[in-house]
Amino acid sequence: MNEERRVVITGTGVVSCLGCDVSAFWSDLLAGKSGIGPITKYDASQFRSRIGGEVKGFDITKYMTPKDARRFDLFCHYAVGAADQAVKQAGLKTPGSFSPARAGVVVGSGVGGMATMELQAQILRERGPSRSSPLTVPMMIIDMAPGLLSMLHGFKGPNMAIVSACATGSHSIGEGYWMIRRGDADVMLAGGTEACIVPLGLTGFCAMKALSERNAEPTRASRPFDKDRDGFVPAEGAGVLVLELLDHAKARGAEILAEIVGYGLSGDAHHITAPDPEAEGPATAIRNALKMAHMAPEDIDYVNAHGTSTQLNDKTETLALKKALGPHAYKVPISSTKSMVGHGLGAAGGMESIVCVQSLRSGAVHATINYETPDPDCDLDYVPNTARELKIRTALNTNLGFGGHNAALIFRKWE
Repeated sequence: MNEERRVVITGTGVVSCLGCDVSAFWSDLLAGKSGIGPITKYDASQFRSRIGGEVKGFDITKYMTPKDARRFDLFCHYAVGAADQAVKQAGLKTPGSFSPARAGVVVGSGVGGMATMELQAQILRERGPSRSSPLTVPMMIIDMAPGLLSMLHGFKGPNMAIVSACATGSHSIGEGYWMIRRGDADVMLAGGTEACIVPLGLTGFCAMKALSERNAEPTRASRPFDKDRDGFVPAEGAGVLVLELLDHAKARGAEILAEIVGYGLSGDAHHITAPDPEAEGPATAIRNALKMAHMAPEDIDYVNAHGTSTQLNDKTETLALKKALGPHAYKVPISSTKSMVGHGLGAAGGMESIVCVQSLRSGAVHATINYETPDPDCDLDYVPNTARELKIRTALNTNLGFGGHNAALIFRKWE
């Protein structure tokens, strides 16, 4: 590990149910606005859960022709929109601003082209194999997102997709960070993207009884850490960041938004969907991130929690924070972005990392909305219902995924 190769963030981009740019997204979060509503993409009346965080008003033809857009699944569309914002903000569209061989992409997704899979399976059953699209496989596979982004922006360096369920976005950012630290690249596009609000995905999560069934009050359905939480709310969108070697960013005069200083990861080795009740896995990921950042628990000023609004996750994550941060866990403000945007699965880590960057830059942290009834198992400061003005220097982001995948990232204010 090269301690001299510091990694900073020079661009961010988001597509979400709270808007398709970072400014709108952040403004609505600070205002405590929920983007969750009834599912409108199809008739969901037969499902136990009929609500989601749908993206509204996104126009892929701003970024590619309608003909080209038809060759890619919606999860790739969202990645294109978020990445374009990030690259523009970073100033990497300027000719000669980077060496193509030293710029890469690591963007993942939890479920990828599920809509394509669902449609093509229906065509196969009803019309036979001769009517299947030759684009089925490239539209469906998750690595098409980073592949497409590399083509659009001319990034010829490391290129890969990470799939670790709900930890995907954070793992992608962490691994992009490592690629720069070890000298594989000077610039990386990193994050996650998801288009999971399709019947196949919804029925699977409903069958697991993982989703909130507060269909009559969608904006109050996602209630992380609240005693009466009854499941998560699925969401779609993308969050992508430009990571850059500090010296490279300085040399071209880029505006630096924040610095990444720590990354930790671990596995539960416990259960296919349930977190380990001892919470040692996520606690280990946080400890590893602290160790890499050369920080003590008391150095963490804010936590953006995974906070899914499920009974098991919120209880386990609370315990993990107590184990990793010790007494400081009771002092640090913690909030869940998912209370307002729902759970973006593989996109969550990208979106929530952008929230950390915005918090560091703005001197404010958003609330965890819908926190009404305290839970004895969740007894920390979750910034209930009202945003706070809070000048912070460091922010910890945590994400946990089905299969026992844990990720933790630490960001530091650029001064």
